[in-house]
Amino acid sequence: MPLILPGNVASATASTTFSVANSCRFNSADNAYMGKTSGSNGTSTSGTFSCWVKRGNLGVTSSIMSQVEDGSNFMILRFTSGDALDLRWRDTGSGTDANLTTTQLFRDPSAWMNIVVKFLTSDGTEANRVKIYINGTQVTSFSSSDYPTQNDALFGNVSGEVFRIGDNGFGATGEDFDGYMAEVVWLDGTSTTASDFGEFDEDSPTIWKPINVSGLTFGTNGFYLDFEDSSNLGNDVNGGTDLTEVALAATDQCTDTPTNSFCTMNPLDNYYAGNTYSEGNTKFVTRSSGGFAYGTPTVALSSGKWYVEFDCIASDDDPDYHQVGIVDVLADSLTGTGANIGTASGETEESWGYMSYDGRYRHEGYTTYGDSWAPGDIIGVYLDLDNNKLYFSKNGTIQNSGTGISITDPASTQHGYYYITAGGMSTNAYVTFEANFGNPYQALSSAVADANGYGQFEYDPSDGGSSSFDSAAKDFLAICTKNLAEYG
Repeated sequence: MPLILPGNVASATASTTFSVANSCRFNSADNAYMGKTSGSNGTSTSGTFSCWVKRGNLGVTSSIMSQVEDGSNFMILRFTSGDALDLRWRDTGSGTDANLTTTQLFRDPSAWMNIVVKFLTSDGTEANRVKIYINGTQVTSFSSSDYPTQNDALFGNVSGEVFRIGDNGFGATGEDFDGYMAEVVWLDGTSTTASDFGEFDEDSPTIWKPINVSGLTFGTNGFYLDFEDSSNLGNDVNGGTDLTEVALAATDQCTDTPTNSFCTMNPLDNYYAGNTYSEGNTKFVTRSSGGFAYGTPTVALSSGKWYVEFDCIASDDDPDYHQVGIVDVLADSLTGTGANIGTASGETEESWGYMSYDGRYRHEGYTTYGDSWAPGDIIGVYLDLDNNKLYFSKNGTIQNSGTGISITDPASTQHGYYYITAGGMSTNAYVTFEANFGNPYQALSSAVADANGYGQFEYDPSDGGSSSFDSAAKDFLAICTKNLAEYG
């Protein structure tokens, strides 16, 4: 099955004449969603839904779209708690209680995927009444395959019925979507296939990419959400009634999209299982039982110049040993290599960390480096893998007078890749960070892009406002697929 993998250079370099500018971040803990009530009757038996999604939390029921008349008559498209894609349909009037549940599971929080659901309930063949496409390929394997009754009405095309994005239609039940959505489309009266929403790349035929959908026929109740208006994320670009946002703000507009995917933290790879993730995996809480606890991001790096900001938001313990730094894949707790992995960045042979308590850096011991830091401070990480140097900043000021820490050539390490990460050490306590890889969840006082125009940071990713780097180390970049393509 074709997948768009943000860490795959092919997906970043795939030629395209269409670029998706924005997505919307849905945080399930906020019960965030948007919706509207259909104003008039449309085509009751024909329609198509399409969206691009990048999942946040896994292993929980996560509703993508719902169309609801009442508690006994509804349709919900969702990920199940087992991470299958499921279309649930109940219509007491026709006696329908239908389910389509894929045997495929979707557990990649780094990947954007396109979901298209084609409805034509008037068709005499039940398998033609609903068709599901994932990244351009029709799904044909289901663990449950009960189809709607012929001529069942699509609730979203019926006057007075509720259509929601990111919610199951029944309020705050803990089944809200978590992650990112882009290019959300509902076509009233048009039953079509995935080829109207995407195409396979000519040079990389396994890569499915979005195309311009503005020319489609949306019908009476159809809509198109491109999320390009941060003041009105529910704006129907097609000109119909806008969707009303609930628990969504301008800061939920994102530049993490199917055509330029940003690095996030990875909930599948934790040093300690007590870590929790939210805000599209850009906010994380590390919890420890006495040793260091940290999480790893979705992209490891072996070349290039990269910038990440960690905003230490809160801690319920003395932050003596909180660290921001880099960890070689060798030191990651889930590699099973037998390395000294019971620590966070700055403890093992191939890791370095800038400590909060006294500003030292840690690498097989302690070395005087810079200022101490605490919750409320933003720590910038400048990783120069072209010159094998590491720099840190505190609130925009480069530490150690711009003299970098010399690090091991990643090509000489066991795995040859570094994670940029953060964590802390405490006993049954926590420390909370925002990991800003260029796609922050908090408002910035000065949104600064990198030299290529990508990302939004509080401080300058090019040189940190410093002219005293000890190597030609300018133009650090956000970790996103457009920039990763430069180092293919």
